[in-house]
Amino acid sequence: MPHDFAAQRAGTVAAFNDMQAEHGLPEAADVDYFFVPARDGADWRKLADDLSREGYGCNWVSGKDAEGGSPYLAATLPDQIISATGIWIGEEVATRAALSHGFAPDGWGLEG
Repeated sequence: MPHDFAAQRAGTVAAFNDMQAEHGLPEAADVDYFFVPARDGADWRKLADDLSREGYGCNWVSGKDAEGGSPYLAATLPDQIISATGIWIGEEVATRAALSHGFAPDGWGLEG
């Protein structure tokens, strides 16, 4: 089944709007995108290599270190101007790479 990018984008915009209304958001921050293995053989190193070439800093969080015990890859774009569109652009690029390496998107967050 193909990935539903329209639904993912709608979720991102809704989450952004909720966060903006509830807390207010900074003008700039690091944006973290999270990806979980979606199939056997998913290789986080290959995904991290691809994303690093696109300017993302990548960190693998093993199951023993992860909240909830599930491993994930965190891909960070540093010092981004914060808008729903900007977050989505980074998310879409990273998601396309993640899907090609057997990973699925699992949300995003802001740091800074």
